[in-house]
Amino acid sequence: QVQLVESGGGLVQAGGSLRLSCAASGRIFSVRATGWYRQAPGKQRELVATITSFGRTNYADSVKGRFTISRDNAKNTAYLQMNSLKPEDTAVYYCNANTLESDYWGQGTQVTVSS
Repeated sequence: QVQLVESGGGLVQAGGSLRLSCAASGRIFSVRATGWYRQAPGKQRELVATITSFGRTNYADSVKGRFTISRDNAKNTAYLQMNSLKPEDTAVYYCNANTLESDYWGQGTQVTVSS
């Protein structure tokens, strides 16, 4: 069974940067898209960024121009480069891999941005 594990979260000052990683425990085949989502306290989980199997990216308006999603298929790893972080970016970040068969989710990694 394939599992996703996020890493790279932590505490950072406003204006700082973090790079999140999402590593798969094994090869995932037929991935249609990889995405990053986040959930802040008291709010619903929201889409942050996605990248399709052919490289097309989409971003939430709130992170556009600051975050970059990428993927390294050879390493079974997805990344989220987060720059110019704001306190409102504070949330648990989850990675997702969408395949023909199902969606795979990680356990999440906490990102806290202080003022």
